[in-house]
Amino acid sequence: MSVGSGGADAAGRPDTAAAGDGTAVPILSAFGSAFRMGGFDWDLATGTMKMDAASLDVFDFEPDEYDGRPETLGSRVLPDEGRRLDTLVAQALKEGSDQYGAYFRIRRRDGSQQWTHTQGLVHRDPSGRPVRIVGVVRDATHELTESAARLGLDEGRRQRAGVVEGTTAALAYARTVQDVIDLLNDSHALEHFGAASLVMGLLEAGRIHLVAEGPEGAFVPGTRFTRVDEPYPMSEVIRTLRPRFIDSSEDFAASFPVLWPHIKGLGITAAAAYLPLIAQARPIGALGLLYSDRTGFSEDERTLLVALSSSIAQSLQRAMLYEQEHDLAEGLQQAMLPRRIPDVPGAHIAVRYRSARLGRDVGGDWYDVIPLPGGRVGAVIGDVQGHDTHAAAVMGQLRIVLRAYAAEGHTPATVMARASVFLHELDTDRFATCTYAEADPATGVVQMVRAGHVDPLVREADGTCRRVPVEGGLPLGLSAEFGRLDYPVTTLELDPGQTLMLYTDGLVEKPGADLDEGLEWLSSLVRRGPADLQQLADLLCDVVADRGGEDDVAILLLRRHAAYAAGGGRFRQHVAQSDPEALSSARHMIRAAVRAWGAGSRADEIELVADELMTNALMHTDGGAIITLRILPGPERRLRVEVEDRSSALPRRREAGEAGVSGRGLLLVDQLSDSWGVESRGGGKCVWCEFAVAD
Repeated sequence: MSVGSGGADAAGRPDTAAAGDGTAVPILSAFGSAFRMGGFDWDLATGTMKMDAASLDVFDFEPDEYDGRPETLGSRVLPDEGRRLDTLVAQALKEGSDQYGAYFRIRRRDGSQQWTHTQGLVHRDPSGRPVRIVGVVRDATHELTESAARLGLDEGRRQRAGVVEGTTAALAYARTVQDVIDLLNDSHALEHFGAASLVMGLLEAGRIHLVAEGPEGAFVPGTRFTRVDEPYPMSEVIRTLRPRFIDSSEDFAASFPVLWPHIKGLGITAAAAYLPLIAQARPIGALGLLYSDRTGFSEDERTLLVALSSSIAQSLQRAMLYEQEHDLAEGLQQAMLPRRIPDVPGAHIAVRYRSARLGRDVGGDWYDVIPLPGGRVGAVIGDVQGHDTHAAAVMGQLRIVLRAYAAEGHTPATVMARASVFLHELDTDRFATCTYAEADPATGVVQMVRAGHVDPLVREADGTCRRVPVEGGLPLGLSAEFGRLDYPVTTLELDPGQTLMLYTDGLVEKPGADLDEGLEWLSSLVRRGPADLQQLADLLCDVVADRGGEDDVAILLLRRHAAYAAGGGRFRQHVAQSDPEALSSARHMIRAAVRAWGAGSRADEIELVADELMTNALMHTDGGAIITLRILPGPERRLRVEVEDRSSALPRRREAGEAGVSGRGLLLVDQLSDSWGVESRGGGKCVWCEFAVAD
């Protein structure tokens, strides 16, 4: 900033006249003796500016304090007006003007503001290049009318109040302590405060932890953690709960001699303001603003800075409460999710859960992996309505009952129906969407039921991705309330290397887009994603986080092993009486198992015999049947079919006669299988048959 900065006055007349030798001659007769006025001579080539004693008095400088540099004078000028004056002087020099003048304000040693006027003549060489400026500066406080001065001061008050209002508005969007810190660390925040450096510390167990600084590296080494009883300004304001305004470098050095040598090294040569951060009548930290271009603080400025510290303290306390409540709710939810995912022979599984991070707004998303008899596995993904601790609690109860119903051996449709009845009787107004898939890695058969949830995806081994339409029923709770507990079962075969993708709607919901667009986006993302299952799960969570989703996300990925499918295995399923859907599902799984185990050449025979044994058990006994298929070890590869029921009566082969419609079942078994027999099993029996199959 130069004292020559400014624009031409209304009259356009200079306040100095050039003598024959070019020196500036103040025209004292133009003003009364009550005005202080002096002259200056600014050599643009060297950058030095000569000031007489009267002009230095205008700026409240002693002659031995001035070093001939315009920047030294600029430390007295208010920052915003200094930038304006610099711009006006540069414009005058660039546009060829021969004079300029303007009013501006400076801050004197005692902190008071003074209206000042400057006017100068620009001297140029024969080529038109400016080489010198001569002019005058004067105390214009009494020259301005009282109303004009008040107008200027009111404008300054409005600007300072605007800084506090703008900062308070920005803090209203801060949800976490880190949000508040990021706002204060922002370089624009320093500009708004007019400070050269900013520091903030939080009170933690009797110590002050420095958590914010601006610019980076501006804090004093060794003060990252300090005690409340140490001789530092932050410690003082926390102990006394009163702000501390330091008016000058001399004041700083005298008040805090331990800290001043380090502060001085950071280029802080003037005033500082340390403000306690108080919330609910107790200190939570302190804020420090350090200045390099001012001395002292007016009463208005002190009031506004205290108001600023109060706003920051309230934002910090609100952010702390948000984080505490969120951590509590998230901890509750994490405790209800499975701690460990079981190893499933024949499959790789990856699960992820990502919280929306909206304070305490934690939802009821969950996943689960349930080991089932016969090497099968149950995969669950669900979402309870709402975003609060109640939703998380309902989620935990639903996860437990779903696991219990599945482990009891119920079909997927029965598991879903019973879970819906449970939720309806839980005395809650919440409902839940859910998908339950029962997979057999050995055969690749997956049976799925869907309760109002989004459709799953299947990723092929080559990376392509497709949506799997699954016929669904009403969400859990609602289906029981409306008496619609029928959940159709969709069966698909998962080939070796294929991946079943289950997820909650937070993964595909995008602002301003419908569900189909979200599914297209997800399919495209999966196609481009890594082949590794864990890396793919990480990618999905990271992309959702970058997108700023406002809902929780749960993901479950299940990939079938190619090597496991080629070997052989064991398939087991319960078929209830009067359940044609279960019988149809069992037939489907038998076909898939026979193909997966390399027995395709005898697939029709095996399927026909197994179907005959199941039908006999369901027609002639009570309590349903259990069918088991397995590959027998030994030198000759054989496939064994077993059907168990609760009747101890042994079957016998009989002749059906020419007009008989039954009686040929065991004859058929005898003719198509290589061997068969009946075994007693405690309270029931097992009818078995074996088939030789190629390696």
